[in-house]
Amino acid sequence: MIFTKTELEGVYILEPRVFTDSRGYFFESYNEQEFKNNGLNYTFVQDNQSFSKYGTIRGLHFQKGTHAQAKLVRIISGEVLDVAVDIRRNSPTYGKHVAVKLSGENQKQLLIPRGFAHGFSVLSDTAVFTYKCDNFYCKEAEGGLCVNDPALGIDWQIDMSKANVLERDLNHPLLKDLEPCF
Repeated sequence: MIFTKTELEGVYILEPRVFTDSRGYFFESYNEQEFKNNGLNYTFVQDNQSFSKYGTIRGLHFQKGTHAQAKLVRIISGEVLDVAVDIRRNSPTYGKHVAVKLSGENQKQLLIPRGFAHGFSVLSDTAVFTYKCDNFYCKEAEGGLCVNDPALGIDWQIDMSKANVLERDLNHPLLKDLEPCF
C-alpha cells in the first residue's frame, strides 16, 4: 500500500496494490502491519457503510471531545469527492481542507485523524461509501460545520442549487462560530 501525506498533518491518501487477472481484481483494503510500518497506530472498532445518489452531500460531521473519531474511508462503487477540514484550534492548518476523488475504480482511500470534520459529495449516479472508525459513535457528541461556509472555500463539484443536503448540514455553525472541541 502506498501512503501519501497531504498538506494537512495526519491526513493520508492510501493507494492499495491491486492485482488483476481474467477473474477480476484483489487488494488489501487494510493491513494493520503496513499502518504501523508507516508510523500510524490505529485500532479501528466500527465499520460504517452508506448508499447515496448523485448530488448528495453528507457532512461536514465530526465527533467531539473524548468521542472524536479517526476514519479510514473508501468507495466500493461509484465516485465521490471526499473532504477533510482541519478543526484543531492550535493547528497551523486550522480551517484548511483536503479534497480527494475516491472511486470504486481508483480504489484510493483517505485516512482522516481525530480533529477533522468530514464530508463527501456524490459525483456518480450512485455511490457505496464505507469507512472504519477508531472510536464508537455517540449521538450526544455529534458536531458539524456548514457545508457551504464560504470561509472554507470547498468546491463540492456539483451544482449546489440541485444538491441533496439535509437541512441540518446547511444549518451547522460556520467555522468562525465553531466552539473549540479539540
